[in-house]
Amino acid sequence: MQLVVARIGRAHGIKGEVTVEVRTDEPELRLGPGAVLATEPAATGPLTVEAGRVHSGRLLLRFEGVRDRTAAEALRNTLLIAEVDPDELPEEEDEFYDHQLIDLDVVLADGTEIGRITEISHLPSQDLFIVERPDGSEVMIPFVEEIVTEIDLEEQRAVITPPPGLIDESEAVIASSRDEETGEAASEGSASGDATSEDAGETPKGDA
Repeated sequence: MQLVVARIGRAHGIKGEVTVEVRTDEPELRLGPGAVLATEPAATGPLTVEAGRVHSGRLLLRFEGVRDRTAAEALRNTLLIAEVDPDELPEEEDEFYDHQLIDLDVVLADGTEIGRITEISHLPSQDLFIVERPDGSEVMIPFVEEIVTEIDLEEQRAVITPPPGLIDESEAVIASSRDEETGEAASEGSASGDATSEDAGETPKGDA
């Protein structure tokens, strides 16, 4: 099975290095020296990784036969594709390959159907499930443990506990209205002489 493991970015320096947008949880394995990768477009490859290093938080790669900035820049936006055994599993128990997640049913804790995962979007800050809903619309769900509480490969489902507004925008409107009403009530209470300390006046906001 072929999986996209990275996308080549801009050239770095003058000796053929390129930045890469990593799309695998195992870059040391998939993008290490000696790795031979297919490409999209296919005519660009295959490419063999000659060396790699991390610079300012970004992975830099140099490929065999790519010796200058011009050749490196010509690779920009090329997708790097690795051949992976379909039965192979990630080393960590809570990690998954994209092909394991595609087509999983997405449901709430009570079993309510939300949709089906059609794509995984790998962003610098987090991964997103692109979920197709029964009516054909799409919703993006951050793949974080606070929201995606369970991945059950045997049952072929992902269980989520979405915050208000993530799935149904009307929930966000209701929550916002409730907040406004609470704020007005607090203002009226203060005006009538109720004592409120500075510490109690604001509620710390945690990560959503």
